[in-house]
Amino acid sequence: MSEGTMRAMAYETYGGTEVLRETRLPLPKVAPGEVLVKVRCAAVNPVDWKLMAGGLDGLMDVVFPVVPGWDVAGTVERVGIDVPEFAVGDEVMAYARQDYVHGGTFAEYVSVPVRSLAAKPAALDWARAASLPLAGLTASQLIGRLGTGAEDTVLVHGAAGGVGSFAVQLARLTGARVIGTASPRNHARLRELGCEPVAYGDGLADRVRALAPDGVGVVADCVGGVLDVTLAVLAEGGRHASIADDSVLGAGGQWIWVRPSGEELAELGRLAAEGRLTVDVAETFPLADLAAAFTLNQEGHTRGKIVIEV
Repeated sequence: MSEGTMRAMAYETYGGTEVLRETRLPLPKVAPGEVLVKVRCAAVNPVDWKLMAGGLDGLMDVVFPVVPGWDVAGTVERVGIDVPEFAVGDEVMAYARQDYVHGGTFAEYVSVPVRSLAAKPAALDWARAASLPLAGLTASQLIGRLGTGAEDTVLVHGAAGGVGSFAVQLARLTGARVIGTASPRNHARLRELGCEPVAYGDGLADRVRALAPDGVGVVADCVGGVLDVTLAVLAEGGRHASIADDSVLGAGGQWIWVRPSGEELAELGRLAAEGRLTVDVAETFPLADLAAAFTLNQEGHTRGKIVIEV
């Protein structure tokens, strides 16, 4: 790092992977209540390339150039004013979403609000620590807001995906019975996680009803476009929510967008460190190969997270 600048992947305009450039940018400022994190690993999420394509332009303010990335694990390089919780050298992880889109985690350094930050457990390697925040918190808030408990049978749409696999495990930790939709090649993995797998596609509602003749009490949708199936299998008085489809709001469901929470992330880290929550990493790439990592994520065939090592 030359004084005052850092290496980063950034884009100056909306578009596909062709707009990504490796560049040098000024080091982020460290506002009160923030820490500067030296990035070890940053995980890829679909929201990263959807933002880059302009897909959330109506939702969030954007200041170009944008460094994408919201998941990070690294060490504290500097602490801002009024941050007694952390010290230089601490190993941390975060869902580092800010209130506007600008300075993300696919860079050598990122500034993170302390409310989003959690200590990284020693038992969790850098790649797994970076893979946990966004997907783990989304699943935790999805399962939690649905009031999931031991008496429930839960259907998870997209159970083998990044969020879905965490949702399966967190629902199981409440004692619930879990049925999950996935392509057949992922069924063995879902069984390992304690889930009863069913293939998605035509006849899905019938396959779910065969396993749960009285319907399911909870549906957690991690893929979108499945509201008809949800309503066909939901028991009377059941609860449902989606992270991918706002049409559930018109059908008595909740639409959930993940909130940063250092406290909640610390709990997920504890579960992962104890081996009670499995974090799968599919592949790692160097920072300069972020475009290739985005392309692989867009194809949607990997099992586990795609991670950038900085």
